[in-house]
Amino acid sequence: MALDSNSDHGNRNMTIYNSVLELIGNTPILKLKQFDTGPCELFIKMESENPGGSIKDRIAVTMIEAAEEEGKIQPGGTIIEATAGNTGLGLGLVAAQKGYKLILVIPDKMSPDKIRHIRAMGVDVRLTRSDVQKGHPEYYQDYAKRLAAEIPNSYFIDQFSNPNNPKTHRIDTGPEILRQMDGKLDAMVVGVGSSGTVTGLGWYFHEHAPGCEMIVADPEGSILAETINTGHTPKAGSWLVEGIGEDFMPPICDISLVKKGYSISDKEAFQTQRELLRKEGIIAGSSTGTLLATALRYCREQTTPKRVLTFACDTGNKYLNKSFNDSWLADQGLLERETHGDLRDIIARPMDSGDVVTVTSEDNLLTTYKRMRMFDVSQLPVVDDGHIVGLIDESDILLGIYEDEDNFQMKVAEVMVTRLETVSPTASIDKIVALFKEDKVAIIADSDTFYGLITQIDLINHLRKTTH
Repeated sequence: MALDSNSDHGNRNMTIYNSVLELIGNTPILKLKQFDTGPCELFIKMESENPGGSIKDRIAVTMIEAAEEEGKIQPGGTIIEATAGNTGLGLGLVAAQKGYKLILVIPDKMSPDKIRHIRAMGVDVRLTRSDVQKGHPEYYQDYAKRLAAEIPNSYFIDQFSNPNNPKTHRIDTGPEILRQMDGKLDAMVVGVGSSGTVTGLGWYFHEHAPGCEMIVADPEGSILAETINTGHTPKAGSWLVEGIGEDFMPPICDISLVKKGYSISDKEAFQTQRELLRKEGIIAGSSTGTLLATALRYCREQTTPKRVLTFACDTGNKYLNKSFNDSWLADQGLLERETHGDLRDIIARPMDSGDVVTVTSEDNLLTTYKRMRMFDVSQLPVVDDGHIVGLIDESDILLGIYEDEDNFQMKVAEVMVTRLETVSPTASIDKIVALFKEDKVAIIADSDTFYGLITQIDLINHLRKTTH
């Protein structure tokens, strides 16, 4: 597509910047065309286009620069934060440019890709438990506060209590949005994590766009939607969506200007996240699924036309192994599959789904080794013409090549285990438990068909789902 050199788009692309921090903000807004939005127009602001991949880049700059101005952090000092991940990426981006060390305390439910990204920036990551609440020593915020008290020349930036968090959106994001929307905005749909976005935008729109309704998207299990709608604070549950939802009311949170909260299940959020990619070509994170599901509900409830805006909070590239992974969704009980009422329902990666990584007896050991490395597995079924004929694991390859590396060209058939004990899909769970006690593999098959393997973690997931 040819670009007009006099257009805003052309000028923006031709600008040379002096720092990655200058690329934060001024993210584009896209009108969604492929969804049923009732009588409304629905827009999405692409915060995923920030250099750190999320809206949190904005607050990272403001909070660190405010700490510098207030003398709370000294040259060469250490910044400490408790984060669900994206604030950590933003802080890592800014800290690296300004020469600060950074320690992040992250709950262990966060996406592995997000954690790898943070560590690749040179950040000291401390993983802690995600199944405990405020007051427990392993709760991520309490852990971060403890580190800040123990480490000299450190500063706990504390996004949940830091007034510069909402200030960012009041003085920067809010004016940017109204400018881009030509001042015409009837509803703003946001999530609440640290609450800086809902508070800052709420303050700004109350003053400059008083007709704009603030709508909160909340994961089921979080306390916020019910607190907003009824004034009653429920007991917190758990959820899988990352970055939004809370089990307490953050100190900087001002919900007095919020019109309504919507509770969205993990299942609906992940389905909507994937639908956004299929329909509009936008790959965004799991919290965006919650926001978009809420925005669509709100739009369809309206009886008069409204202009509604929400966020693509972060890029979906950090969630390819989780919410964009069918096997992961199946492990969480969030993917609908045909049920059989037998052991086939426990197989996380059924053969007929295409999720099973296999080799054939004619493949060589090098191919097998590369496949194990690529998919991070230590054992593969050997399948010929839909029938399982053997198993091969790392020890089989090692013994095959130990004397001569040229043996990488050996065929799988020469080293695979062929004495297999298969289990009929109609057998009881006791049968596969007995195999596990003997350190054997549960191969689910009958005389005609190989259905898949049941691993010990598959059985644990099945038992967890059936007891909740």
